[in-house]
Amino acid sequence: MLVNRRHTLGLFGAAAGSLILPRHLMAQAPRRSITIAVQKISNNNTLDIWNEQSNVGERVFFPNLWEGLITRDWMGNQGPLPGLATEWKRLDDKTIELKLRQGVRFHNGDELTAEDVVFSFSDERVFAGTEPAGGKTLYADDFKPQTAKELPANVPGVGRRLWPALRGVEAVDKYTVRFHNATPDLTLEGRLYAYGSQIASKRAWDEAATYAEWANKPVTTGSYMVEEYLPDVSLTLVAFDDHWAGCPPLERIRYVEVPEVASRVNGLLSGEYDFACDLPPDQIDAVANAPGLEVQSSTIWNHRISVFNTQNEIMADPLVRRAMTHAIDRQAIVDALWAGQTVIPAGIQFESYAAADMFIDGWTAPEYNPDLARDLLKQAGYKGDPIPYFLLNNYYTNQTSTGQVLTEMWQQAGLNIQIQMKENWSQIFGGEGERGVRDWSASNNINDPITPMVTQFGPNGQAQQNKEWTNDELNQLSVVLETSTDHATRKKAYARMLEIAEREDPVYTVLHQNAVFTGMKSELNWKAAPAFAMDFRATNWNV
Repeated sequence: MLVNRRHTLGLFGAAAGSLILPRHLMAQAPRRSITIAVQKISNNNTLDIWNEQSNVGERVFFPNLWEGLITRDWMGNQGPLPGLATEWKRLDDKTIELKLRQGVRFHNGDELTAEDVVFSFSDERVFAGTEPAGGKTLYADDFKPQTAKELPANVPGVGRRLWPALRGVEAVDKYTVRFHNATPDLTLEGRLYAYGSQIASKRAWDEAATYAEWANKPVTTGSYMVEEYLPDVSLTLVAFDDHWAGCPPLERIRYVEVPEVASRVNGLLSGEYDFACDLPPDQIDAVANAPGLEVQSSTIWNHRISVFNTQNEIMADPLVRRAMTHAIDRQAIVDALWAGQTVIPAGIQFESYAAADMFIDGWTAPEYNPDLARDLLKQAGYKGDPIPYFLLNNYYTNQTSTGQVLTEMWQQAGLNIQIQMKENWSQIFGGEGERGVRDWSASNNINDPITPMVTQFGPNGQAQQNKEWTNDELNQLSVVLETSTDHATRKKAYARMLEIAEREDPVYTVLHQNAVFTGMKSELNWKAAPAFAMDFRATNWNV
């Protein structure tokens, strides 16, 4: 097994001499069911990890429903752990071989084999015949499904966003697979435990009449399986007692959509909910001071950002975008809205990069300098025309209040920013040339600057696939970062990408590192991960 140089792999196993009972006997003890109030379950109203690349998806998908060959250490350092594969090794800089865990069952009773892994990375499931080469932007308009069974139009582009040069997966034997890349890639192991690399049952896919039918109840290997999914209402997962790691500790997990913070808090206080997610800091005391309740909190590997749209005629001028980056007092936002419980990161960088010497020392978020912002607007010849800010109502914690504060700061620098409230992401992206700025967040999924710099802002990042922004030099450097095996070359490319994306031709500006606050019943003795994901496996449940 390869050991990632940044993390020590943890191995699961039964203690020597322990008594192993049949799983159906282990399941006899009564188990608790829980209800979790969340802001949103799925933005695309599916449970497909390729179609739902979001923080809300992370919360309900991982680590309970979907599993990958390599899994993330959700409760620890976020590094790799054995999952559906027990070991892996590099054959060369383009090829990785993995040994599957034997005896793993899907929710339909089938055994996991190499055939399911090959299918999970196939044209039919993900790539739709796209070429294994980075640097070229794929647009959803080029992939209109012709039948109800074909993939949603956005999925092939997401596939090449996460696996730009995967040529295919080979079944060496029933329990051995090889991933073949068209180019060298130092991050193959990381890609295997990031979003999108989880394994689905081939037979369940084949038997589904439509993609929508399959995506509402995907058959996976997770500790819990889908019992009922009501889009925009609730998702109920039920224990899968034939799971390879043993019976899950809960009978059912029910996620309920409760968009309003006050309703989530009141439901927790009344006992209606066992958990209430995405609490803003100003609600912490109300929950923590209530009998029998507590708040779990953590900063996570996710940064809140504002994203610019150069389809808007005014925003096409980089001087205007640069002015917007210098008009923001980030520390004031952290102090006023987050009670100082988070930090301002060094641009789109994460501390985990340092272990591989990929952190760019000395880099910072743009300085707060309203005088410089006004001078840049003067150079741009900006006349005060309105710039629409498309805003969702607290999809992110404190989103509305942050949007209002940002608007005030931009207006003080001379920018005529006008908030337009929207109901969902489809309305956000429907703005095209009208929208000037929107909210987003950026995550580090594989402990390498590829995430999020390339996966979110490179040629197949969402920003470019939605035609919000493009930059030829950054796209060329994206290929360097993805394919080079020389450390110095990769680090130099990343440093230059930061200069382009945050200074010269801004596509986004960083606001602050994200933090998650989860209210819960203290009796549950559960711990929050340093991530959006909520872990309800036996190793994190002690009631």
